[in-house]
Parts: sequence; structure tokens; C-alpha cells
Amino acid sequence: MTQSRVLNTVLHERLMSAEAAAALIPAGAHVGMSGFTGAGYPKAVPQALAARIAAENAAGREFRIGLWTGASTAPELDGALAKVNGVEMRLPYQSDPTSRKRINAGEMEYTDIHLSHVAQYVWFGFFGKLDVAVIEVAGILPDGRLIPSTSVGNNKTWLDQADKIILEVNHRQPAALEGMHDIYYGTERPPHRVPIPLTQVSDRIGEPWLRCDLSKVVAVVETGQGDRNSVFAEPDAVSRSIAGHLIEFLQQEVQRGRLTPALLPLQSGVGNIANAVLDGLNAGPFEGLTAYTEVLQDGMLAMLRSGKLSFASATALSLSPVAAAEFEAHIEFYRSRILLRPQEISNHPELIRRLGLIAMNAMIEADIYGNVNSTHIMGSSIMNGIGGSGDFARNAYLSIFMTPSTAKDGAISCIVPMVSHVDHTEHDVQIIVTEQGLADLRGLSPKERATLVIERCAHPDYRPALRDYVARARAGAPGLHTPHLLDEAFAWHTRYLRQGTMRTDAP
Repeated sequence: MTQSRVLNTVLHERLMSAEAAAALIPAGAHVGMSGFTGAGYPKAVPQALAARIAAENAAGREFRIGLWTGASTAPELDGALAKVNGVEMRLPYQSDPTSRKRINAGEMEYTDIHLSHVAQYVWFGFFGKLDVAVIEVAGILPDGRLIPSTSVGNNKTWLDQADKIILEVNHRQPAALEGMHDIYYGTERPPHRVPIPLTQVSDRIGEPWLRCDLSKVVAVVETGQGDRNSVFAEPDAVSRSIAGHLIEFLQQEVQRGRLTPALLPLQSGVGNIANAVLDGLNAGPFEGLTAYTEVLQDGMLAMLRSGKLSFASATALSLSPVAAAEFEAHIEFYRSRILLRPQEISNHPELIRRLGLIAMNAMIEADIYGNVNSTHIMGSSIMNGIGGSGDFARNAYLSIFMTPSTAKDGAISCIVPMVSHVDHTEHDVQIIVTEQGLADLRGLSPKERATLVIERCAHPDYRPALRDYVARARAGAPGLHTPHLLDEAFAWHTRYLRQGTMRTDAP
């Protein structure tokens, strides 16, 4: 029998089943759950709550909750609750297919928020009262301190702000996680804020544990299920080309004296392109690298092993099954090289600007003037959300966005006359990279940016049409600073919706 990790004797009286704990969550409650990119989310209580909601709805008693997390979670949480239509309002980020379908069908409300803003907005009371927190932890110490799990996210805020707390103590999470976290308790509401005392990626400014008011804990559930560890595809030719263009650019920045061979702290989004870039950096000429990011994935783990990366700060792990096994097998090695922090610190604009990050994020599409859409398909359907990309892009030393030049087997150009939804304006985007090439937009006027984006980043099949649009816009637009033909700006998107392709030569 697994030895209990609930070492606080007061909480022994509150040990119960997931079903009993879920029964303590009322309909209409605002529920803050742990979890960030498939790591550290509660596994048992959300599924028990989903079963309860299904039974209530079947009996004609509508039961829905407001669901707040750190970021995306997993099928056992987002998927289970979305399947039974149990979520009235979701925030701040999701990537679950069932949730996405309900949001785009108008069956679930969704507020897409910069991840650095969430904790402070809850402290400010902008979203109403947080009724219940459901938090996964790796253990509870005798004095009631909590050993955080594989993500921190908004857990500190949920524990502080919720009226009631349900703890899932997960025996599957490594006990040796203790000591890998840095929970900062120095934030205040305006006008009482003070500078956050972090000047180096490896600075420890908080403590390794989460604090908890034990009088608010209404249930403790012991579990033993692992995180959702998604498999990453091996880098393909397109992602390797993107990585190659980016690494060549960084080498040029070193040669020009704008960066040192150690670069600056890296921030990398999640996904196959990001992993390909990290793989390229691991084989590249740079040494003594650091990372200040929100998610630590396979590529950074490999860089820590090789010594290319000396230290990494994040708010969550997001590892494939193979990388997760490697992490657990050598956790003592990684514990001295990784800190997991609350997302209000990992994504904090002041710290991002102070440290001078190189921010590398994926996008759905960019337009010829440098505006970026990272959230919506064809203007109105949400994909996932903005996540932390806005936190990093606006405040980074280098703001880089990456995508293949086409999608849907070439039917969609990811470089368009005007993006169908704007998440990152031209003012926040410095570098655009596709497999075709890299456009450095710094210091360029809109017309200069348009020429560079078309020639460097657009797919050859779409360049003639883009050149034609620009030429006609420069001849016929009412203003020539950012020339647009307003009756044609979204014609590429409407053509795709009508004909299934953006190509102008389609039959």
C-alpha cells in the first residue's frame, strides 16, 4: 500500500473520495483548478464532478460552473466537463477539442486573457468571487505547507482567494519535486506594489512550498494518476527550415554585437516548431544559454542534459512520455537547474523586459504589415487562445513569430493581406519566420515591411497575388502610409470559406 503523503494530522479527518469531494462544489460556483499545459491538473475530482453534473442535468436540474485554470489542462478535466456541458464560462486558455467545439458553437462562454493578468484580475475582483479551489499537490507537510506538483500556474492565487479548498494529493508525482519551486509572496495590489527582486534567471525570490489556510480545506483526495504527456512529432523539413533561418539570424546578431554567444534568456512556446528550434539551438554554436519561459518541454530538457542550457525558469513542465521518464529518472540533476514559479512571475512584463528575453512563439497567420493572429481561424472561430505570447511579445528584447508559410496542403496562405483577427499588432512583432525565410521588420515603415514579408516569408505560390494586392493598394488606397483596399483586405479568407482555397487560380 502506498504510504500517505498527507502528513498533517488535522487534514486526515478530511480525507474522502473524489465523489464526496465533488459533492461539495455547488452549481454556479466559480472554481479555480490547477493545471498548466497538461501538467499538475487535478485528475479525480473533475471526473467525479462531471459524472455528478451529467446526473443532475439528466434529472432536469441544470448544473454548470465557471472554470478558471492556469492554462490548458487535459481530457480528465477540460474534456470531461465540456463533454457534459458543465462549463458556463471558461478562462483564461484552453486547447481541448470538445471545449473548442462548444465555444465555437456558442454553447460555452470563453474569456481569452493574457496569462500574466489572470492572478491580479482575480485579486482585483474583476471576475467575481472565487468560490472553490481544486489543486493538485505532490504532498502535504506536517505543518500544512503544500509541495507543488508539475505546474504552479495560478495555484497560489486560487489558494489565497477561494472560500473552500479541495486538495488532490497525487502519489504518482515524484516526491523529489520538493525544492524545485519558487513561490513568491511579495506581490501587492496597487498602490502598494514594490519591484520584484529578480535580476537573474536563477534567482530564488520565494519559497519552495505553497501556503494554505487549513481552515478552508474541506476535502483531501489521494490520487495516483500521471499527467497528460503528449508525444511531440519529430522535426520535419519545414520546422527544421524555420529553425535554420532563426539560428542563422541569431548568429548574425552575435556578429553585429547585438547579442553575446550566450544570447539572452530564451522563451519558447509549445509545439513541434518550438521543439525543432530548441533542437537546432542544442546543436548550434551558442553556449551558456538560459531560459525564462512559461513551459519547459522536451527540447529544453535535452539542452539541460547537453549543458547548452545552464538554467531554466518556467511555470510548468510539458513533456512527452519519453522525456517525462527521463526527467523522473534524473530528477536530482534537474532540480538544481530548474525553477517552477507562479505564472504571474514567469510571465511578468516587468521581468520579461528587465531580463531581455528572446521570445519565440507560433502563430496562425501574419499579414504583410506585420500584424499577427495567434488565436482565430478565419476570423471568428477560436483555436486555443493567446496564452502567454502577448506577455512576452510586447516586452521582449526580440519578438519572434513562426509558422509554416501555408496550411491545409497549400490551400491556405499563412501570409495574407490583412489578418482576420489581430492578437499582436505590428508594433509588437519584430521578426517573422517561415520555412521560406526570415523577415526582420525592425525600423521599417509599413510599405517596407510589406515588401520584405512577401519576398522572405510568403510561399512562392502566393507571392504574385500578394505583390498584385500591394501594387493596387499603393495606387488606389485613400492613404499611402499603410495602403489597403478595404473591399479586398479579407477576400482571401472569404474565398477560402466559399471555395476551400485561398488561391486565386482555383477553378
